[in-house]
Amino acid sequence: MRIAYFINQYPKVSHSFIRREMLALERQGMEIQRIALRGWDAELQDAEDIAERDKTRYVLQDGVKGLLAPTLQVLRAEPRRFFATLWLALRMGQRADRAWPYHLVYLAEACKVLLWLQAFGAKHVHAHFGTNSTEVVMLAHALGGPGYSFTVHGPEEFDKPQFLHVGEKVRRAAFVAAVSSYGRSQLFRWVAHEHWGKVKVVHCGLEREFHAVAAVAAPSAPRLVCVGRLCEQKGQLLLIEAARLLAAQGVAFELVLAGDGEMRGQIEALVARHGLQAQVRITGWISGAQVRDEILAARALVLPSFAEGLPVVIMEAMALRRPVLTTYVAGIPELVRQGENGWLFPAGTVEELAAAMADCLAQPADVLQRMGEAAYERVLQRHDIDTEAAKLASYFKACA
Repeated sequence: MRIAYFINQYPKVSHSFIRREMLALERQGMEIQRIALRGWDAELQDAEDIAERDKTRYVLQDGVKGLLAPTLQVLRAEPRRFFATLWLALRMGQRADRAWPYHLVYLAEACKVLLWLQAFGAKHVHAHFGTNSTEVVMLAHALGGPGYSFTVHGPEEFDKPQFLHVGEKVRRAAFVAAVSSYGRSQLFRWVAHEHWGKVKVVHCGLEREFHAVAAVAAPSAPRLVCVGRLCEQKGQLLLIEAARLLAAQGVAFELVLAGDGEMRGQIEALVARHGLQAQVRITGWISGAQVRDEILAARALVLPSFAEGLPVVIMEAMALRRPVLTTYVAGIPELVRQGENGWLFPAGTVEELAAAMADCLAQPADVLQRMGEAAYERVLQRHDIDTEAAKLASYFKACA
């Protein structure tokens, strides 16, 4: 069966879970056409991402001017469908997160995507994230393209569902995948009960090499690692404040921030203000293999997020037999269990974050090992990529 995947930006450092999903579907016999709006504006570290880039077609490779000819071609071939879809695009621009001219661009992008889907013979198209990527495939479907589905991750879709017209996207979709039960519940809020059956839970999965990594004992060094984009929602500023409390209490620790992002300067300034340069290290963007090494070199992963869907990095750390310190927001408590495979604390509470960090750092090796094994078993049960891809494949086939 021929399936197309459509993503806003691909490949991307933080989107390795999409690559895993497509490769797993291909192992199950699916033919996958990869389409993205863009993907060339960031340096790639991972060899697998570089290989994926060569397999991907980019809608905006030639800029907006490259959309004119496909738009005219679709207009000439199907004028009635085109104008009906134009009206849909204009409606999507009302009370939206972006002004209506953007939605006209989405329509032009949909025309180009439609021609590629038809040439490939795609029976279905799947998008990740319920934002503009899903709107493009919805418009392509309205123009006469194949049915579509999309995966909702959060938190963006849950922050502004009305402005993203999430309900309309769900109503027109063949099905929708939520990465957690929490995510499914949020989608239930924005569609009528008659559409609830469309919403399926399909977890993000981990590839085999994560499961196959031999157990590595937690280091004796009091090191914790936080992996993720340096941005407001991940809570790294709160993490630095917690580190300040640990330092004031005389607790020995090392903290690695693995990643980069728009708040790096602000975080570095806060580290300097609190005199924590000797304890805190920021790596910048690193490859997947380097992320794995940083997790294995730490006693645990700490992720004090304010808003999430269900972070893939938590799954990765647990697959490497490391417990997790994180907040009980969104889908996280579905995976992380207090005292069993990690520590859960309220989002936004620096004192409780610091207490969890201190408790983790004080634990003997045998306790960390037991928690790490429990983490491994739980993530293996819930987030095997081949199991989750098989669910998706069954939904795709049901739509064909």
